[in-house]
Amino acid sequence: MITSARRVSPDKSEVRIAFSLQDPSEDAEDSPRSFPDLEQRLQPVPPCGSLRESVQVYREHCRMALEFHQVKHEISLLEDRKRELLAELVEDERVAVEIARLEEEFHVLSEENRTLLTVHTERAQQLETLSLTNQSSQDSS
Repeated sequence: MITSARRVSPDKSEVRIAFSLQDPSEDAEDSPRSFPDLEQRLQPVPPCGSLRESVQVYREHCRMALEFHQVKHEISLLEDRKRELLAELVEDERVAVEIARLEEEFHVLSEENRTLLTVHTERAQQLETLSLTNQSSQDSS
């Protein structure tokens, strides 16, 4: 915090002006002066304490650096989520291919089953016919 005091006139009381680089809601530890996400040439330069504009520019630069850090973090989270979704998509596609293969196998086996049932029914009828024929020939003998 920087404080300045000045008397306007001998009969008036002293006027004090004070300002801080942090918002009143922030502690000194909460406002970093170095931003590791930024290149060295983009780091906020400490302000000239006697110039209000310098302090305002410094505050704005720190705010933008913090916002940059937050956006970069959010991008990182979104990229992680994107990778997770792509992995899920690859797995879903693999499962879809497996389902299609199993459906095709099911249709082939179902058709083979129908064919076998038809052949079984025909052979059972032939066996019954042969049994009846054989039984009638034994009865006639």
